[in-house]
Amino acid sequence: MTEDVKSQNAKASGIWGGRFNAGPSAVMQAINASVDVDKRLFEQDIAGSLAHARMLAACGVISSEDEHAISSGLIAIRDDIIAGDFEWKPELEDVHMNIEAALREKIGAPAGRLHTGRSRNDQVATDFRLWLRGALDDAAKGLRAYQEALVKQAETHADWVMPGFTHLQTAQPISLGHHLLCWVEAAERDRGRLLDARDRLNESPLGAAALAGTAFPIDRSMTAAALGFDVPMANSLDAVSSRDFALEALAAAAITAVNLSRFAEEIVLWTSGRFGFAQLTDAFSTGSSIMPQKRNPDAAELVRAKPGRISGALQGLIIVCKGLPLAYSKDMQEDKQLVFDAFDDLALAIAAMSGMAADLSFNRETLEAAAGESYSDATDLADWLVRELGMPFRDAHHVSGSAVKAAEAKGLPLKDLPLSDYQAIEPKIDERVFSVLSARASMESRTSYGGTAPVRVMEQVKAWQEHFEFELDLYDTGDDGEMA
Repeated sequence: MTEDVKSQNAKASGIWGGRFNAGPSAVMQAINASVDVDKRLFEQDIAGSLAHARMLAACGVISSEDEHAISSGLIAIRDDIIAGDFEWKPELEDVHMNIEAALREKIGAPAGRLHTGRSRNDQVATDFRLWLRGALDDAAKGLRAYQEALVKQAETHADWVMPGFTHLQTAQPISLGHHLLCWVEAAERDRGRLLDARDRLNESPLGAAALAGTAFPIDRSMTAAALGFDVPMANSLDAVSSRDFALEALAAAAITAVNLSRFAEEIVLWTSGRFGFAQLTDAFSTGSSIMPQKRNPDAAELVRAKPGRISGALQGLIIVCKGLPLAYSKDMQEDKQLVFDAFDDLALAIAAMSGMAADLSFNRETLEAAAGESYSDATDLADWLVRELGMPFRDAHHVSGSAVKAAEAKGLPLKDLPLSDYQAIEPKIDERVFSVLSARASMESRTSYGGTAPVRVMEQVKAWQEHFEFELDLYDTGDDGEMA
């Protein structure tokens, strides 16, 4: 075979060099290429390559001159991509080969030394962990802003009465601030799950190569430290084949989205004409194409829908990973689209909920009136019977239920039912009972730890504010290098 024919065949076979005699079919090229998806990893890919090149030079695997040329070329490519001056080529399959090919164009032969001691298998695993680590950090920071908006609202509305619900039926009066702090607690658990996932994924695959490690004298601890990983992964097979870190992150994202969607549903209900508990401004509302009076909480409705997409991504990746043998299989290329889309959706949902949490305004009179409806003080009557008359709670529950039945028959709230009617049910009841028969009295009486009384709500508001301040101080001092 002549040199010209060899050159033509090598060119036809794309990145695979001498093993192949011809290039892939159009269909093969289309199904194999991922650059339209994974090009968003360019910063992580270049950071990993910079760390790898510096390590190779430090270990004497490549010369310092080659390392300088490689690093300068990579930085120039990063600048080109950021500036929009980079041409992505589908025939080069992915972000890694596009950058490697561009590096060869910029600096020539030294570019070929960059891939020494690594494979695309450990390269993509490293890039993906770096990207997901940043996405988890961003989600956790976004949730913190959401929590701060809720705590501020809770402080303002600590003594506002609203109806608490079970089964979407009026149950007992509660503080609006107490209700809002419920979602602060949920968001804190969501942050914990996201940051736990972040901690577990923060090990470096780089240097595991294709699956077996490398014969070159590399320093994987050096590259791990340079990229902010805690340690290099201990098993080269695990390093290139594991995607449970992405599954865990998606699971945490799905739970977060579900919690956000529950509050979003409440916003939809509260801002409706039937409830009238709250309003959103124009910033988070839309109108109707035909009904000029409409004011739709579309942002909340779209957040309510996000768990479908995010949990769908989780299920999709579970199915991709199920039954895959060690080590790397091309199936894993499908992981990034799912994760990217899910975390894009999560970021948008968090931002929308943070904005709406700050934007909401509430109707105090409507909330308080609703809190007193549907005999929401019936439990307070039962508690009074236990506390003041020493009645067993089950007996008190029966008496209170009988009082509700009598009041309902007369179309009266419990506070307006005549004392004689109470005494007809239980003769020992006296006029003191009326002191507990109001929504506000009910709310203010619930002083147990974690209860809805305004004094307890303000204690929790203060605790959250101190927690936020402590965390900010911790971040400012640079402890552990990350906001936790």
